[in-house]
Amino acid sequence: MLYVGLDVHVKHITICVLNKDGKLLQRCQLPCLDDVIQFLMNLPGRYEVCFEASTGYGIYFEALSKIASRVAVAHPGLLKLIFRSKQKNDRADAEKLAKLLFLDEVPTVHVPTADVRAWRELITFRGKLIQKRTRAKNGIRSLLRSVGCRVPKEFGLWTIRGMEWLKQKDLKQPMQNLKRNMLVEEIETLTRQTRLVETELARYSKENIAVQQLQSIPGIGLRTAEAFVAFVDDPHRFANSKKVGAYFGLIPIQDQSGSTNRLGHITREGCAEVRHLVTEAVWQGIRYSPTIKAYYERIHRQEKDRKKIAIVATSHYLVRVMWSMLKNGTLWKERSLAV
Repeated sequence: MLYVGLDVHVKHITICVLNKDGKLLQRCQLPCLDDVIQFLMNLPGRYEVCFEASTGYGIYFEALSKIASRVAVAHPGLLKLIFRSKQKNDRADAEKLAKLLFLDEVPTVHVPTADVRAWRELITFRGKLIQKRTRAKNGIRSLLRSVGCRVPKEFGLWTIRGMEWLKQKDLKQPMQNLKRNMLVEEIETLTRQTRLVETELARYSKENIAVQQLQSIPGIGLRTAEAFVAFVDDPHRFANSKKVGAYFGLIPIQDQSGSTNRLGHITREGCAEVRHLVTEAVWQGIRYSPTIKAYYERIHRQEKDRKKIAIVATSHYLVRVMWSMLKNGTLWKERSLAV
C-alpha cells in the first residue's frame, strides 16, 4: 500500500508518495487534477490519498474515490493543531498529510454528496442575499435620518405602499435622491433574487421527510429546518448530541487546568447561517412552546444580564433536540418541564 499526500492549490498540486514503510518514494508538482489522476493511475499497486478540505474539495473527493483504495479529507483546523511548524511550504504540507495517512491519524471531515453540497451552497447564498438587503435597508434609514424625514406611521417602510412613498419622496438634494434611487433599486433586486432562491429551496425540500419532521417544533420554519438538515446530512455520523452542539459552534470555549475551569464565549465554529437561523427560531419557540419557554426561563433566572446566555443555551438545547428527532425519526412532543 502506498500513501499519497496532496497539497492542493488553484494553480498547482504538490504530491508526496510514501511507501509501505512510510519512507519517501516520490515527490512532484502538477498543474491540475487531471494530471494528478494520470500520475496516480501509473503508481505501482494500491494507494490511499489524503488532502486538506478547501473550496471544491467535493470534486476532488469524487474524482479520486474512483481510483484510490481510500480518500481521506483532512480537517484544516485540526491540522493546524497537529502541526505547528515555523517552516511551512507545499512540499512539507504534502508530506505531513501522507505521514498522517500512513499512521492512520487523519482528522477527517464528512463529505456530503454533490446534491447536498449544492443545497448547502444555495442556503448560504440566500443568507448573503438577506445580509446585503439588510445593509441596503439600513442605508435607506440612515439617509432618511440625515435629512430629518420620518416615515408615516400608517404603513411600514418596506411594504408596497412604503416603497412607493419612498420613491416619490423628494429629498431636495440631487445627490441624496440618486443615493435613494440606487438603494431602492438594490433592495428590489435583492428581494426578487431572494424569492427565486427560496422558490428553488422550497421545491427541493418539499418531499424531504426530515425537513417536515423538524417543522413540527414550534418556531421552526421551513428555512431553519432545511438548513439544519442540509448541514447535518447524516445524523448518525455524530456520536452524541454534544458533538452536534460543537459542530455548530454553540459550546463555550473552555480553559481548564486542575481545579480551575474557565468558560468563555461560544466557539462559533461550523455554519454561521444555521446558528443564526436556530437562534432566531428560539425567540418564536419561547412564544409558542411551553417546553422551550421553560428551558429558557430556567437559564434566564429573571436576570437581565443572562438574557443572551439563555438564548444561546436554548439554541444549543434546540439543536440537540433536532438532531435526536432526525436520528430517531420522531416528531416534537411538548413536556411539562424541559430538562
